[in-house]
Amino acid sequence: MRHANAAGWEGRSAGHRAIGRVADKWTMMIIEVLTDRGELRFTRLSEMVPGISYKMLTQTLRQMEREGLVARTVHPVVPPKVEYRLTTLGLSLSAAFCGVWIWAEEHLGEVETARATFDNKGIRTNGRPAVPVDLPAKTGNP
Repeated sequence: MRHANAAGWEGRSAGHRAIGRVADKWTMMIIEVLTDRGELRFTRLSEMVPGISYKMLTQTLRQMEREGLVARTVHPVVPPKVEYRLTTLGLSLSAAFCGVWIWAEEHLGEVETARATFDNKGIRTNGRPAVPVDLPAKTGNP
């Protein structure tokens, strides 16, 4: 496997680049909501995706529209009415993600147990100890 350069996914296969663009947390959550609810207005969608900011929702929807996953319909009314729905391509991705959601729901308990076991070891995920480590005293002059 080749390593990505500083720009990210350059040098990777087309499959790696595609996954990097569509398999992020917010995209998956938006796809789930639109799959379950169909076409939604921006504000309603923001209410149904827990924790997402308007800025992140806007950025994610624009990227998804660019990738062909969502269609954006602007109705010429005042105030503006904008609705989003999954395209055929988006629906096919939803079907592929279905297995991931099922796995997550079935194995959540095991993942939480593994996290608790890891956390009890006192190691942070950044590799540093959660508590100060006693190091032997230095001897001699620095």
